[in-house]
Amino acid sequence: MGDYLLVGIISIIAVVGVLLLSLLTLSKGYAYKHSIDPHPDEEQSEESQEERGNSG
Repeated sequence: MGDYLLVGIISIIAVVGVLLLSLLTLSKGYAYKHSIDPHPDEEQSEESQEERGNSG
């Protein structure tokens, strides 16, 4: 009976540890700030606006 209790306690500790590590990983993943490159059409329109501003 003592062996079953020891294995049960170790199993619960392992499950709690894996759960905590999973939550930590998810938290860090959602906290990461993603950045994207601007759309090429937007870059061209910004450049053309700057050119118009400099020439005028």
